[in-house]
Amino acid sequence: MTSQAAEGPETAAASRRSKITPEREQEFFDAVLEQIRECGYDSVTMEGVASTTRCSKSTLYRQWKTKPQFVAAALRARRSVRFASIDTGTLAGDLREVARQAGEGFALEGRMFQALGHAVQQDEELKTALRDALVEPEIEGLRAMIDRAVARGEVPAGHPALEFIPCQIFGVLRARPVIEGQDADESYIIKFMEAAVLPTLGLT
Repeated sequence: MTSQAAEGPETAAASRRSKITPEREQEFFDAVLEQIRECGYDSVTMEGVASTTRCSKSTLYRQWKTKPQFVAAALRARRSVRFASIDTGTLAGDLREVARQAGEGFALEGRMFQALGHAVQQDEELKTALRDALVEPEIEGLRAMIDRAVARGEVPAGHPALEFIPCQIFGVLRARPVIEGQDADESYIIKFMEAAVLPTLGLT
């Protein structure tokens, strides 16, 4: 019996994966996400990523059997947790910082949402990976801000606008590129927060 047979297929697969360093794996992930942003999901191929990263396409196929699996893995490695670290002491301060960070760093994520828009409706793994990477962590951060504000008495727990805060923020990030052909940058998100979100909550 050979050593691979003794180890079994799962152990053999793990051994193959171990040949790629975390740094090299991140290069692959960065390359495929950048190509999606620039060219769209449908235009990206395993062969194209292999050429960009100077590896053989068999290396990529050995790690991730299909393009959706590869992209899903790249998205999960990109997990965003920006909002979870925000705590200024007031909900108004927290939301202003959310606006600043969203406009400063979320343009790339906005393009990713747009580029994957159709694909995620066709592939459940991609849809789940996109939510796990770019949506749920930030929604959890926003909910934590709201819970703290309710506990401090800044807003009542039953305020009808509270449940719409995540949709407002994520919605404007996705909508402006479609409607106006421009990213929702820092200045735009801050103005949106001051004009549309804070007044609805009775905050200044």
